[in-house]
Amino acid sequence: MFDTSIKLALTLSQIGAVMGVVLLTGAGPTLLERKVLSWMQDRMGPMEVGPYGVLQPVADGLKLFFKEDIIPAGANKIMFSLAPILVLVPALIGFAVIPFGPNWTIDVMGVEFKPFVISDINIGVLYILAFASIGAYGVILGGWASNSKYSLLGGLRSAAQLISYELNVGLAIVGVLLLAGSLSLVEITEAQAGGFWNWFAFDPVPFPQFIAFVIFLIASVAETNRLPFDLPEAESELVAGFFTEYSGMRFAFFFMAEYANMILVSCMSTVLFFGGWHAPLPFLQAPGSFAWVTGIFWFTAKVYF
Repeated sequence: MFDTSIKLALTLSQIGAVMGVVLLTGAGPTLLERKVLSWMQDRMGPMEVGPYGVLQPVADGLKLFFKEDIIPAGANKIMFSLAPILVLVPALIGFAVIPFGPNWTIDVMGVEFKPFVISDINIGVLYILAFASIGAYGVILGGWASNSKYSLLGGLRSAAQLISYELNVGLAIVGVLLLAGSLSLVEITEAQAGGFWNWFAFDPVPFPQFIAFVIFLIASVAETNRLPFDLPEAESELVAGFFTEYSGMRFAFFFMAEYANMILVSCMSTVLFFGGWHAPLPFLQAPGSFAWVTGIFWFTAKVYF
């Protein structure tokens, strides 16, 4: 009983840390995106909140938190409220099998514990693909339950796009799975140790997977509804797509899910094609007990760049 309590406490602490980091780091791309768009349009962009506008995401979050949640007349209230949850939860659950650092096992009061991965399961790739497909149901429900033609068309477009590009994602990673001989993301990462020439994107034996990475990247951008695959949110014709009628925290759930999915596919690209936490050159990896520092550094650098 005591061991179970310790294991539960450690797992919950991991979940809290990962979810907190994902949701907080999702604010960074929003600010960066707005800054880049402002430079392209020859304007300043966010500048008022904090130094050079760096606290603008905090202000946006507070605005959405205190904004009134409106359910349109004629909408299906249960489905309308359930849809944002069905979109956000699968996006966050996917991080449970992502290895963020070295595959260490430490002993905490008699309980074996892997600090850098919440759950090392031997079907990690299938796990992520399965939960990612659940998000399509939330999108369809959100569009249908809103009782709006704009939302319905956006939901149908988004669901069709998700289902269409899911096949491309699956086919793109088949070569990686054959080379690694495993569906575990930890084992896939370990198979790429020893330098960047062993990363599956560059390893010439038996053949490099760089083309597969390009296919995976394009399909992932399409699945996250980013430009130029933003047909579900085509502002010129559908206003805001399937979440046109949403406001307040329900809208924030859709917003957070979109950026969480972007981070998740970046983590997948890092693990499947670019060696995960492994440094590009062996001497850039810290030895011994400090390996986790450089491991997390290289993993984060690959995800964001």
